[in-house]
Amino acid sequence: MKVILLTELKGKGGEGDVVTVADGYANNYLIPQNIAIPATKGNLKQLEQRKHNIATREETRLADAQKLKELLDAATVKVVARVGEEGVLFGSVTAQMIAEALKEGHDIEIDRRRIDIKTPIKTAGEHEVSVAIYRDIKSDLTVVVGDEATLAEPEAEEAPAAEEAEATEEAAADAE
Repeated sequence: MKVILLTELKGKGGEGDVVTVADGYANNYLIPQNIAIPATKGNLKQLEQRKHNIATREETRLADAQKLKELLDAATVKVVARVGEEGVLFGSVTAQMIAEALKEGHDIEIDRRRIDIKTPIKTAGEHEVSVAIYRDIKSDLTVVVGDEATLAEPEAEEAPAAEEAEATEEAAADAE
């Protein structure tokens, strides 16, 4: 059965695409959920009239997705987990934990189902995960895993270094 998609359908197409799907899938899921409408002559004619609006929305979505990709590529997410001896975690880091850390640390909201962890994260340290943003746009996100003490150490080390630099500058200014 040919249908016109009203929203993006993973693996099939985006808004305004005419796709062929199984009759039962269309009649029992896509049409009742308002994801698609039957591809009749009247609906195809309406689609031609709406093509400009759909293209404009698509450009906006792609631009937003590109901006989000740039933010995620530059971001480093810190996930706090219980770490045992030799850097092994009690359990593993989940996509939900990464999504929550991203929301807290960078105020970026990502659905956990869009986060792809290739291998389970069971050790402390830096790991790369993939985030599907929109269609073919994906981002590689750096996730740093550790307990509260190890994740706080780099911040604690930066503060005294900054204070020492200020003290050195003040001493140099006083010497002049």
